[in-house]
Amino acid sequence: MKPQELLNILNVAGRLKTTTRHCYTEADRKESVADHTFRMALMAMLMGSEFPEADMNKVIRMCLIHDLGEAFTGDIPSFYKNSQDEDVEEDVLFNWVDTFPEPEREQWFALYEEMNALESEEAKIYKAIDRLEAVISHDESDLSTWLPLEFELNLTYGNENVAFSQYLTELKSEIDKMTHKVIEEYRADQS
Repeated sequence: MKPQELLNILNVAGRLKTTTRHCYTEADRKESVADHTFRMALMAMLMGSEFPEADMNKVIRMCLIHDLGEAFTGDIPSFYKNSQDEDVEEDVLFNWVDTFPEPEREQWFALYEEMNALESEEAKIYKAIDRLEAVISHDESDLSTWLPLEFELNLTYGNENVAFSQYLTELKSEIDKMTHKVIEEYRADQS
């Protein structure tokens, strides 16, 4: 890859540092897509020994690139995003990736195809991490920033994505305990 091609890609990816998500990391600061992506990659790295048969480097790559379409479209919370939004995001993302030099273009398209199919262990792990990290971030947020639907959603979000793995199911159970605790504390403070 030529240096200018690398810089062009990094310039677009850098937009995710200022592309905000629905969740707040602290009272007056919304989480960025890059914040979310970083912690997902870290989670994948830390879980390596739990999935000895999986290519966790591939999972980390999936985590790093999964939301790059949002550099063009912005973030739409999952509970508002519809199939048309997903199609637009995928179209602009794939048009961008199509400008990459080889072999990166082919490698990225192969990763996206695998991620979308959600059949490989690596794709299933990445998707579960995506969901779990979102719930963890919400649990760390000031609950006054939550929408009413999130009080229930955060207890069910990702359940279907972790079901294939005993470890991820146990992790989700621990996250649910955290969610219950922060909700109870919030409600007690509101009384």
